[in-house]
Amino acid sequence: MANNNDTLSLTTRLQLALLAILVVALAGTVGFSVLEDMSPLESLYMTVITLSTVGFGEITPLHPGGRIFVIILIIFGVASATFGASTLGQIILEGQLRKILGRRKMESKIKKLSGHCIIAGFGRVGRQVAEEYANRKVPFIVIEKNEDSLDTLNLTNYNYIAGEATEDETLLAAKVMEARVLVSTLPSEADNVYLALTARHINPNLFIIARADNPGGERKLRRAGADTVVSPHILGGMRMAMSSLRPNVVDFMQMTSLGDEGLGVEEISIPVGCRFGGKTLIESGIKAEYGVTVIGIKRPNQKMQINPPPDATMFEKDILILVGSSKELERLTLEMS
Repeated sequence: MANNNDTLSLTTRLQLALLAILVVALAGTVGFSVLEDMSPLESLYMTVITLSTVGFGEITPLHPGGRIFVIILIIFGVASATFGASTLGQIILEGQLRKILGRRKMESKIKKLSGHCIIAGFGRVGRQVAEEYANRKVPFIVIEKNEDSLDTLNLTNYNYIAGEATEDETLLAAKVMEARVLVSTLPSEADNVYLALTARHINPNLFIIARADNPGGERKLRRAGADTVVSPHILGGMRMAMSSLRPNVVDFMQMTSLGDEGLGVEEISIPVGCRFGGKTLIESGIKAEYGVTVIGIKRPNQKMQINPPPDATMFEKDILILVGSSKELERLTLEMS
């Protein structure tokens, strides 16, 4: 948070410097009008050439009072200009101007977000989630308070909020009311539980995915409102065991999950009015036309049908789990949307 405070201090100083210059210019214009009985344009002209020290000379000879006023005007003008120039130089040298403009641009983008995902924590797990979202062009916001992680975020194009993810104001700044998913990857299990409780209270429709380090934590997170709980340690151990027992299966899973070799797994919901609604798998031509295999069909409020037969019927709002080339999966998704 220190970086944000420094930025605020510099911008405030720059605004004060510009305000001081404006006040001095206004005072000079009024002063010349009163002391030397000049017109507004002449007064403004005298003020500008005096403050800029260009030395064009006086329009009319000044009275002693007018010359004393010029001396005072120059002192205050030079002081204000020096203060403004030094502040502006500091902003430019420290890259604060870029940060300010970048932050404002980011805030503008955040204001327009809706139906986005929120990643709480930018540690090892959070960074992996953010990278996957970015690769798939999923809109998201990261919430982070650690200074080192914030420095890393500044090197990316990710939208982020600097603050404590468990605080209501931070969640509201991340537009949790309009978000569809919250991924809680905070290192503290207690923080993940509290975050799940807070976020569920603010947005009852939010889909919450939380990180747990042990089975006990999983139970607490589900009671707190998490829809899905993931334990990186358990998943990592299972994958290592599978790699030793069924290495080819693990290789296939990695190819589909990471998109290696152009192969991927996709989840697609059949929209209302889609041409596939009411047709069987073989009638739809998904396999023949796209080379994509349907490995699961999930109907609302029903269990998923794994490896459905060719005569299985698809209905609107069904969710299809597909395996195929990334290119064909993308083409099918676009045609169904």
